[in-house]
Amino acid sequence: MKINAYAALEPKEKLTPYSYELGELGAEQVDIKVSYCGICHSDLSMINNDWGMTEYPIVPGHEIVGEVVATGAAVKNIKIGDKVGLGWFSASCMSCQECMEGTHHLCANSEATIVGRHGGFADYVRGHWSWAIPLPEEIDMSKAGPLLCGGITVFNPIIMAGVKPTDTVGVIGIGGLGHMALKFLKHWGCEVIAFSSNPDKKEQILNMGATKVINSKSPEELESIKGKLNFILNTTNVTLDWNSYLSSLAPKGKFHTVGAVMEPMAIPAFSLIGGEKSVAGSPLGSPALTKTMLDFCVRHDIYPTVEEFPMKNANEALTHLEEGNARFRVVLKN
Repeated sequence: MKINAYAALEPKEKLTPYSYELGELGAEQVDIKVSYCGICHSDLSMINNDWGMTEYPIVPGHEIVGEVVATGAAVKNIKIGDKVGLGWFSASCMSCQECMEGTHHLCANSEATIVGRHGGFADYVRGHWSWAIPLPEEIDMSKAGPLLCGGITVFNPIIMAGVKPTDTVGVIGIGGLGHMALKFLKHWGCEVIAFSSNPDKKEQILNMGATKVINSKSPEELESIKGKLNFILNTTNVTLDWNSYLSSLAPKGKFHTVGAVMEPMAIPAFSLIGGEKSVAGSPLGSPALTKTMLDFCVRHDIYPTVEEFPMKNANEALTHLEEGNARFRVVLKN
């Protein structure tokens, strides 16, 4: 099959039209006709080789929704015509301890959709059937793509931490990830404190479900919630005064990061010991949890706030994201 796509040929270069041939369809693989593909900040990181693992040319895109057009002979539970989503992972080994326990996203031999292979800025994409997540019939496909990466990235910690509807929680950074966390936690029943350094976003943040907005640059405002939060989710990728946030946790509180902070995080031991507090992190989530999240989204009409661009305008959309103008996720339409 010939694939028409958009690829970066070198680090930090603009995308250009690019065609390639997919080999024979594997027994457990499916081909998906791409309807929409979200743009994640990870796409920018991979295009720029920020993580040192990009292979060029690279076709970005790992927040894909579309229709199955071909299935291998050993594919299970997926048929031609099904609407599915494909996120950061496109395969896992299906035999290791992690896969057998249902935590496929922790498989040491997993395959990422845009690492060493081509992603969804294209007319078709291929993946293992287990990671082609069936979409609920009622879902709005034009907004669903970012749920396959950004959405499950912030949904998984809520499950991992055992967040309760009676909890008071905090979200650091109300951007592409953080705004989805706000919406999930609001419908979870929590009191939600948003940490933001941008006063222009305050009304939007409150409308998305935050109970209160704290200026993350104000020591006085941070002091006002000292010891009150049961759970804090960090979605930023920059170094912050971590101890200020640990001080905001109640005893037995949990601090969880999904932001890819590149520098070591300075966590004072006594800030954890005295209150039996903990620090954790996570990647996305399993296929089963992703399906559960999608069902939860349809039940409560939860979607990311998106801006749509035609696929042919992918460079314009990437610039829009890179310059910090996205409100709050960007989706490409085929």
